[in-house]
Amino acid sequence: MGIRLAATTAAAAGTLIALTAVPAQAAEYTSALKIRGVQYDAPGSDSNNCATGNTREEYVTVKNYSSTKTVNLKGYVVEDAVGNFFEFTANHYLQPGDYVKLRGGNGSDSDAKNVVYRDNCNFIWNNDKDTIYLYKPSGSRADVHSYTKSGSDPDRNGYIKFHS
Repeated sequence: MGIRLAATTAAAAGTLIALTAVPAQAAEYTSALKIRGVQYDAPGSDSNNCATGNTREEYVTVKNYSSTKTVNLKGYVVEDAVGNFFEFTANHYLQPGDYVKLRGGNGSDSDAKNVVYRDNCNFIWNNDKDTIYLYKPSGSRADVHSYTKSGSDPDRNGYIKFHS
């Protein structure tokens, strides 16, 4: 998927006039689903060993901020700045105000425990800086947040909250 590009075309001539990158945080999106926060730096020494590592401690929280609408995550995509991504391929319903933690590593997805596992033991979020994109099943952007360890995480605990 990568960084999305917006193209402006001339309708009469059908020619491409301009190609511009959409800024990472140009506008607040109207999606009910938003990135609530990210544990970008898992506690302890980073190890992506599936059996003994701490990849499961790295996660992004996606929350349904609607007060009335239930949202199915199936088809939504979470992606980082270099194109590493996870697509929700199964039905996972978020009631109004509900959230899910998308964790690294392997485990059993659970609606009751509000968790989905990427089934990948590699870390996805960089410890120094990154951008987190959330895309709707249609491919349009639902939310995006960039962070830096030095500028976004003043207490240096590896967790950043974007929305309350």
